[in-house]
Amino acid sequence: MKRIPIIPRPNWEQKMMEQGFLFYKDDNYYNESAVYSFTMAEIEIIEKATAEIYTMCMAVADHVIKHKLWDEFFIPDEYGPLIEWSWNNQQPSFYGRFDLGFNNGQVKLLEFNADTPTLLLESSVIQWFWLQDYDPSLDQFNKIHEQLVAHIKNCGPNLLPGKLHFTAPDNSEDFMTVKYMQDAAAQAGLETDFIFIDDIGLDDRGKFLDAKGNPISNIFKIYPYEWLFDEDFGAYLVTNRDTCFWIEPPYKAVLSNKMMLKYIYELFPDSPYLLSCTTGNTGPLPPSYAKKPIFSREGENVSLVVGGATIEETDGEYGEEGYVYQEYFELPEFDGKHPILGSWVIGGVPAGIGIRESIGRITNVTSSFCSHYIEPEC
Repeated sequence: MKRIPIIPRPNWEQKMMEQGFLFYKDDNYYNESAVYSFTMAEIEIIEKATAEIYTMCMAVADHVIKHKLWDEFFIPDEYGPLIEWSWNNQQPSFYGRFDLGFNNGQVKLLEFNADTPTLLLESSVIQWFWLQDYDPSLDQFNKIHEQLVAHIKNCGPNLLPGKLHFTAPDNSEDFMTVKYMQDAAAQAGLETDFIFIDDIGLDDRGKFLDAKGNPISNIFKIYPYEWLFDEDFGAYLVTNRDTCFWIEPPYKAVLSNKMMLKYIYELFPDSPYLLSCTTGNTGPLPPSYAKKPIFSREGENVSLVVGGATIEETDGEYGEEGYVYQEYFELPEFDGKHPILGSWVIGGVPAGIGIRESIGRITNVTSSFCSHYIEPEC
């Protein structure tokens, strides 16, 4: 893996707007002054690791659900049967994103964005169109859009009759991601509609309605389950489970929880892709670790401790439920930047990567997105 300085396209900002990239300017999020290159051998390593990690994650979900470990995951008991039902009935799941550390050929799972992953439009469409302008003879590890459309089409018969609604809070990143997903579903031949999540209503029987008063039978969301479970609205997920399918499905509340990192290591301690992880209640912490809230987003409230000293930390509003302590993994450094790989799974199949790089070692809202390509073989 290499980081290569490049010259931005003269009209790159116009292209961002044309392609629906709403927040490319925010905190200099989109970076077109550098690109990462990979050998095909490296891509094959990343793809293999992604597939094996996903299989292990499914085993974790099965273990947690079978043993009803709701308290361990800070999931209210009343939502356990809903999660179990969604798992046993193989409710449709569209996608997920692993955050992977990659250094000297080693791949390590940092976390699984299983419920509300963003980084999607830029990983699929934006960097692909960049490559066509930069050098169309090159290739990427990027089958995201094609696999997404095909998978949503395959999921169609497993949905309830009616439209597939899409919902998000009123912010640019979530809105952009959901609108892209809606477009992919339309390309898959599904009838779709959009509603902001605050506009979802209920009829006199407690059934979900859209802003036009029409029933909602299938809905894709960008809104975390831990938030829904903490609201009065959440109770209607249970009472409407047979009449309204939510995507991602409720069992993703297990996989998106940082406690999953503890259990995946306990179940697969010999995997080369996993870092040891503990809650700190059963023994001493390792000398170097990442302290992560059980519920957290955008890298908030994370501390990195190396050799007993805190080298980096972020503030935020998370941590009330507690923390996990994951073995520290040193990210590579290029020109003062530390990249992590966002490795996508579509319908459980590896589909491509997007890269975010940070001046520090904690990826957060100020981290930038960079494109990539595969080096041609001689």
